Amino acid sequence: MLAVGVVLATFYFHSPHATLRITTGPAGGAAERFIAAFVSTAEAEHPRIRFETVSVPNLKASSKALEDGQVSIAVVRSDVAPPINGQSLVILRRDVVAVVLPPGSPIKSFGQLAGKTVAVPLGPVQAENAHALDLILSYFNVSPETVKRVFLPFSEIGLAIREKRAVAVLAVGPIGPGQIVETVAAVAKATKGTPEILGLDENEAIAKRFPGLEDIDIPKGAFKGRPATPDDDIKGVAVTYRFAVPTRMLNAVAGALARSILKTKGKLMALTPLAAEIEAPDPDEKNPILPIHPGVAAYLSSGDQSFLDELQTYLYAIGIPLSLLGSLIAVLWGLFTNRRLAKDQERVFRLLMLADEAPKANADELASLEREFRSSVSACVSNLLEDSGKGDHAPVSLAIEHARRAIENRKTVLAEAAARAHADEKAAISAAAD
Repeated sequence: MLAVGVVLATFYFHSPHATLRITTGPAGGAAERFIAAFVSTAEAEHPRIRFETVSVPNLKASSKALEDGQVSIAVVRSDVAPPINGQSLVILRRDVVAVVLPPGSPIKSFGQLAGKTVAVPLGPVQAENAHALDLILSYFNVSPETVKRVFLPFSEIGLAIREKRAVAVLAVGPIGPGQIVETVAAVAKATKGTPEILGLDENEAIAKRFPGLEDIDIPKGAFKGRPATPDDDIKGVAVTYRFAVPTRMLNAVAGALARSILKTKGKLMALTPLAAEIEAPDPDEKNPILPIHPGVAAYLSSGDQSFLDELQTYLYAIGIPLSLLGSLIAVLWGLFTNRRLAKDQERVFRLLMLADEAPKANADELASLEREFRSSVSACVSNLLEDSGKGDHAPVSLAIEHARRAIENRKTVLAEAAARAHADEKAAISAAAD
């Protein structure tokens, strides 16, 4: 174990640069900008680690890349085809799914959106945002087809509300700077009033039905301070962007990655404000979608572990199966050896039987015994060559010699008998002739 520890320590300190492949998220999106900042910071902190970015067209493709083993880390969104083999490394941001209403709107629930038009800001994840609205509508038994969507550039959102081309705006963003804050500002400017945020008192039930969504409490003034928007604490649902890693990733690697990200959060914030939303997953979260990786959970519960602590864990994990495998091999080898020993004993016994049968055999039987003897000798010699220098071969040699002498003696006896019979026959013929 000490030798294994030395080898692993040497490999740890002198290993070549490792390469981790990571998806960038949709082109032009916030995730792509964040990944660029993350890679530059991580490579500066860990010169031995190099990140190779993999471009993907959308979030679904990002999840697929992790499922197919094309990347080590993927940017995923909890409500968009989460990878079946993925587990959470860190939460990058939590975006509220908000419906922004103009001042004095008669709409007080999501069910009242049926037959209406909702504006959706254009962007890399506009389709995913619209799908999140579909999930909420389906909870209220509102067919998504009955709620028309118009996808507009951000500069036209306020105008669409003012001209009543849309009764509300779907905005998905964090509590703080982001799409919802910008949408509230655009609607407020266009309507000269204070927009409203449609509350969702059923948020806990919705989160249980659709695990890709989670319930969230939105505090008063979360999206505008004066006048406050919303004007009181309300409930809602959110989606989370996460770094997902495959379940097969070693605990030590996942824990080290999570530690690196969480400890360099301050440096990341200097490069992009999106890093302010980074947080550790909840180790007690029971959500079946993207559960926390065991290595990250171990890091969060026990903090930094020394190299020896991690080494001890892997020595147990590797040593116990190896010891069981060694025992199994020993048992199988013993069975194999016993079978070979039994065959050797059978050959010796048969040689002794040949020696016993030879004195009673006639010429034809002796020829058959001699052929069998030669076959046995050939098998014994081959076995002796394979086991050269191993075990005591004297019994085999004695048995061979004993059988050989018995066969030779019988051949001599038969030859002498044949000669006498021939001589007697010749004498009889001679006497008859006289």
